[in-house]
Amino acid sequence: MVTVIVGGQFGDEGKGKIISYIATKDKPKIIARAGIGPNAGHTVYKNGKRYALRMIPCGFVNDRARLLIGAGVLVDPKVLLKEIKETKTKGRCFVDKRCAIIEQKHRDLDSSNKHLSEIIGSTKTGCGPANADRVYRTVKLAQDVPELKGYVTDVPLELDEAINKGEKVLIEGTQGFALSLYYGTYPFVTSKDTSASTIAADVGVGPTKIDDVMVTFKAYITRVGGGPLRTEINAGNIKKHVLWSNLLKKAKKDGIDKRDVNTTLAEYLDEKGTVTGRYRRVGNFDFELAKYSIMVNGATQLAVTCLDKLFPECFGVRGFEELSNNAKSYLKNIEKKLGLKASLISTGPDINHMIDLRQNGGRKS
Repeated sequence: MVTVIVGGQFGDEGKGKIISYIATKDKPKIIARAGIGPNAGHTVYKNGKRYALRMIPCGFVNDRARLLIGAGVLVDPKVLLKEIKETKTKGRCFVDKRCAIIEQKHRDLDSSNKHLSEIIGSTKTGCGPANADRVYRTVKLAQDVPELKGYVTDVPLELDEAINKGEKVLIEGTQGFALSLYYGTYPFVTSKDTSASTIAADVGVGPTKIDDVMVTFKAYITRVGGGPLRTEINAGNIKKHVLWSNLLKKAKKDGIDKRDVNTTLAEYLDEKGTVTGRYRRVGNFDFELAKYSIMVNGATQLAVTCLDKLFPECFGVRGFEELSNNAKSYLKNIEKKLGLKASLISTGPDINHMIDLRQNGGRKS
């Protein structure tokens, strides 16, 4: 059983939470990370401790899973080894020998290039320049780096062996579909494709071996940095949306007032980039984007996160019928317009703050 998890929006959809839940609940044998590299941050909680991960799989919360990083992922050795130490995953976390290596020159170029740092809003982690060097065929590979001796493996071979034995395999995507180099809001995108097809290729698994593709959406939408955000909330349109107007009132009542409507909402919702620390821009759920994301990713399952941020009364709820009527109506509208029922609904940061509706195809009504 092979499951791919990808983000359906601009990243920051809460994939880390979804991945850590499935990793703990389903107990996959191998959890493989795909995607770009350390420019994507994922927040994961284990035993009450918060981890901000940029390199190792979020599924590390499953202490028995083997953790692999696919050849398509850029590796920053310093970040990787630091995270392995922090998470105590030495001996079960490995990278494909063909992973490209981010060097200081890549980080320097990412910061000094005006187009990347000021216009595109790069995270300055060196990913774009390192991917460029990979295209030029000049980049170093993991197998050539002394610090990574003892950490390299052949990821496709390991995955193939597990799949042939009928083991459960979980493949983690990073970033979000709307940041895809091909299908995103070009040029305000990342340095490669982020769709499920590329995620599978990143770790060396063929499309015929994928059983499920779960696309994750936040109950609203956020974006870090510049670029289009069609449904962005601002002072001119917030009065049209009762839900957002009420949230803004609550934020101001709690003493949060940045004068800029969107920043106030971002702070109230605790929307800050894991890697950059920048406030995320906030908007209504974008149905047009979501439908296209479901189409290109070939979604078989839908996960919705951060429902509790829009409806605080639903914090920690673990049963669909326990949700407030407003929250249920909100979810049903999303499901109706997207043509998929939610399999997983996150109602808080803890791994157990989850409504799991996957059994027998999910909720029937």
